[in-house]
Amino acid sequence: MKKDTDFIDGLLGRMTLSEKIGQLNLVTPGGETLTGTVVNTDVAEKIKTGRIGGIFGVKSAEAVRVFQDLAQETRLKIPLFFAEDVIHGQKTIFPLPLALAASWDMDLVRATARVAAQEAASIGIDQVYSPMVDVCRDPRWGRIAESPGEDPFLASRFAEAMVEGYQGGDLSRPDAVMACLKHFCGYGGGMGGRDYDAVDLSPATLHDVVLPPFVAGLRAGAGSIMASFNTLNGVPMHANRAVITELFREKLGYEGLVVADYTGILELIAHGVASDRADAARLGLSAGVDLDMVSETYLDTLEQSVKAGLIGEAEITAACRRVLEAKLKLGLFDDPYHRLDWGRAAQPILTAANRKLAREAVAAATVLLKNDGELLPLPEPKSGKIGSIALIGPFVEDRVNMNGTWAVAGSPSTVVPIADGLREAVGNAVGITIAKGANIVDESWLATRLNVHDWKDLSVVIDIRSPEAMISEAVAAAMASDVTVAVIGEAREYSGESSSRTDLSIPEPQKKLLRALKATGKPLVVVVMTGRPLSLAEETLLADALLVAWFGGTEIGHGLADVLLGKAEPSGRLPATFPYCVGQVPVTYAHRPTGRPTPGRFQKFTSGYVDLPDDVAQNDGLYPFGFGLGYGKVAYGPPRANRTKLSGDDRLEMTLTVTNLGDLPTSETVQLYIGDPVASVSRPVKELKAFRKVALAPHAAATVSFVITAEDLDFSVAETVTDTRRRAESGAFDIHVGPNSRDTQMVRIIWDGPQSGGKRS
Repeated sequence: MKKDTDFIDGLLGRMTLSEKIGQLNLVTPGGETLTGTVVNTDVAEKIKTGRIGGIFGVKSAEAVRVFQDLAQETRLKIPLFFAEDVIHGQKTIFPLPLALAASWDMDLVRATARVAAQEAASIGIDQVYSPMVDVCRDPRWGRIAESPGEDPFLASRFAEAMVEGYQGGDLSRPDAVMACLKHFCGYGGGMGGRDYDAVDLSPATLHDVVLPPFVAGLRAGAGSIMASFNTLNGVPMHANRAVITELFREKLGYEGLVVADYTGILELIAHGVASDRADAARLGLSAGVDLDMVSETYLDTLEQSVKAGLIGEAEITAACRRVLEAKLKLGLFDDPYHRLDWGRAAQPILTAANRKLAREAVAAATVLLKNDGELLPLPEPKSGKIGSIALIGPFVEDRVNMNGTWAVAGSPSTVVPIADGLREAVGNAVGITIAKGANIVDESWLATRLNVHDWKDLSVVIDIRSPEAMISEAVAAAMASDVTVAVIGEAREYSGESSSRTDLSIPEPQKKLLRALKATGKPLVVVVMTGRPLSLAEETLLADALLVAWFGGTEIGHGLADVLLGKAEPSGRLPATFPYCVGQVPVTYAHRPTGRPTPGRFQKFTSGYVDLPDDVAQNDGLYPFGFGLGYGKVAYGPPRANRTKLSGDDRLEMTLTVTNLGDLPTSETVQLYIGDPVASVSRPVKELKAFRKVALAPHAAATVSFVITAEDLDFSVAETVTDTRRRAESGAFDIHVGPNSRDTQMVRIIWDGPQSGGKRS
């Protein structure tokens, strides 16, 4: 480390102020996928004159080499670093992050990140803008597709797994990339579910709900974080020194890079806290943002601000040091081309092994919500029990939507469509009839918006046929078949950045299609393609079997066929509540109790919705967090505590037995929640604290154990955003164990004087 420090000190000592500022300039030369309207100009000339530190959005090894060659012509030959939006895969596209979180399988999540890292590194990418670990409890926000969902504990495990997968324990390895935790912080709580909007959070909620995934990622070694677009309690995050520097750096010990989001520094003017570009640059740098993405406010104004005495050169030097240290960790000073050279030799992109993992991930992420009469899995094709399948819906032959949002380097041409996957799986044993049945949406203005990023291939194509003609064709196909599989949902750009929705329903043309298919009387399997929780109340009534397959990526066709035919089980569990309707959101299982709770049925003068049916939980939505069925029927034995009275730093062990009562193998995600029924402040009714995913052979049983410590009982007592105090109080605690957040068994224990240490955030 001393050698590294000496190297950086020596380099900084030779750098001019202008060269230091140049290292803080992060640009994009433009390309197919932008997240804003600004593209940098004269990139090559700025590299040669030492005015660029990093580049993002470069899509080929050839371009990386050209730009890096230019950097080697500069006075100090400081290498560039290259970054990219690698969100759920580089060329091999895996299910969306929300879908990967639905797997509740952190080994799988880690493996997908490792593959993404290898594919990205092979073309010279050094840093990826992932994982996004924003906790989100409002599915109107489109970027929930990129998040791990509504729960901070699940999101924390997701953050750890992604960072470990990307970085691989040694950032200097040519197949490792630097992770970037985003968006720091509170971005998932925008008002009205609107993107980029204001966020207001109590300090305790910030520390208990929003920050834990970032802290987990920090402890896993994440090399960078990205500031978020939102204001937090009135302060834009790109100017929020209290949270970025005082809390995350000084109190929690973060030593890595802080990157601005796209034009985030410049947007301080629109936020109303900066008067001009120079003012915005000073605010951003003083807050602790090291790299200015795209806006070039640092490049254009900081030197003049130093000369005018408005900012000290020491602040610029400190930020530059962190940029140089990151490049050193990435091995770029030893060999700026080592990732390119490794990639040319290894050729790790879209390999058979990568595709196999992507296929497995589809099944692991798919959530089975309903399976009346055990319709799924469908009979084995050669059994003779099924002769024909009607495969219907606007997504069955689709390639473009299947990668979902934020698959910037993925190609539709590499996707296995659902129809192709199912045809391959059944061979000649089962006939498949295909019909589109409906447009994704009928409105041309909406189709134009949803095709915003589709230069070559359109996500939404409005058929020249009438809606009635398409439904008639679909009904005829269903009537001539033994079973109908309808694949419906939202277009890929219905979720993602700048894709907030006021309605969480399946678009009406597809609803009409489902109603017509139900009227045929044929068994109806409904598969939902989505990047967010949707309100599926009508679909639940119409479907005999209901699957949420999300957007599954490259191998969606093979993976979904495996699920439908029982070669793999849909083992996903919901990472976010699916509301009954949009009027329930924001919604979370971890809500706080009210003084007038609603019982099983609505009653006047209680907290609830007068127009919500009695068979829908007022707080848990239509499908609760953690919910999902398997192909086996699992019975839970009673949870047992090794003791019911504890004190101090005792450890509580909870055990239970789960048994597969069915004839098919299954997996079960056993979940443990803790509630604090009487505390000094009103606490959430329950909070996830542990989970185990166990495989069960037919009629087999397994004993599952959890260990609980005092640290699992504490909570934030912060009065300011920089206050990291936590407290665990004596008294009763309710330990809930079950298959989801709603259907649990409970054991009450008494913990006297737990000492949690008060250090976690």
